[in-house]
Amino acid sequence: MNHQSLGYKGNKQSLPVKQCVVCERPMSWRKKWAQNWDEVKYCSDACRKLTKHRETQ
Repeated sequence: MNHQSLGYKGNKQSLPVKQCVVCERPMSWRKKWAQNWDEVKYCSDACRKLTKHRETQ
């Protein structure tokens, strides 16, 4: 598959970045997050589960 057909131009420096609310690691925009980038809070399922675990204690 051609990268040009996906809309990816090969410049990762220009992708948006935000921090995970749990571990504060930077996470770069991903194509699967295109529709809901504003709602993305966690970098991984592990961070999401850690937040749920903290809420129950």
